[in-house]
Amino acid sequence: MLTLRELRIRYEEAHESLHSCRLCPRYCGVDRLAGELGFCGANGGARVAAVSVHHGEEPPISGARGSGTVFFSHCNMACLFCQNYPISRMGAGKPLTDEELGMRLLRLEGKGAHNVNFVTPTPHVPRLIGAVLSAREKGFTLPVVYNTSGYDSLETLALLAGVVDIYLPDMKYRTAEIAAEASGTPDYAGHNARAIEEMMRQAGPLSAGEDGIARRGVLIRHLVLPGKVEETRRVLAYLRETFGADCHLSLMGQYFPAHRAVGLPGFDRKLARREYEEAIREAKRLDLNNVYIQEI
Repeated sequence: MLTLRELRIRYEEAHESLHSCRLCPRYCGVDRLAGELGFCGANGGARVAAVSVHHGEEPPISGARGSGTVFFSHCNMACLFCQNYPISRMGAGKPLTDEELGMRLLRLEGKGAHNVNFVTPTPHVPRLIGAVLSAREKGFTLPVVYNTSGYDSLETLALLAGVVDIYLPDMKYRTAEIAAEASGTPDYAGHNARAIEEMMRQAGPLSAGEDGIARRGVLIRHLVLPGKVEETRRVLAYLRETFGADCHLSLMGQYFPAHRAVGLPGFDRKLARREYEEAIREAKRLDLNNVYIQEI
């Protein structure tokens, strides 16, 4: 964990990065502090859709008392099946200063949340650091969770070293064709792999205290898509080969058609139980030891 002095320096570095934004692999290069908007649509401030205690994350994240979630507006991806599209693509939410958001973090800690969990944080890293700094100056102590699509630049992750305790990245795709069709990011796989490798270097495998609540590390998420279990096999094989049998994985089966996926062939139905069970069998076949599964 950074000292307050180190955190202030990191905040200044992050804030300056908004003059030529390179927070994600799109590398928009826009001057957000001058009011220019890149692909995600975020400006230089923070727009927040919700701050609440959430009980629906994986057990080591939510625990018994819940995870203190901060839902940022805007997103650097364009997933056609996004279930939060009013927030991610339409910018639903309200602006908060770093100090205002820092006070919300302190309230989450006061409510007993196990951690603070920044959702869709990539475009907002300077604001995340500013809010954590503001809260820590007033005694904030909770672990910080970075809950991301995994489409992050190495420059961004360098800013987060020593700030983030737990990385919660997606590994959505391994093939360019599906990544392009589903999210408009044909280069996703390479950037995602490098990002998760850096997260692992910083935080290591997920580790928990005696209460089972995560204190540090990386938990990777993968959403199984209908008709695309072969892509899930590719993701699982990559994780097994790269990070070993003990890497922590959340295998998610809650897909349903939302946003632009409604009525779109190939994405217009829920995931079938047999498809999710096939994904679980593949994880077992690969001897992945730390897999969280869902009831569907």
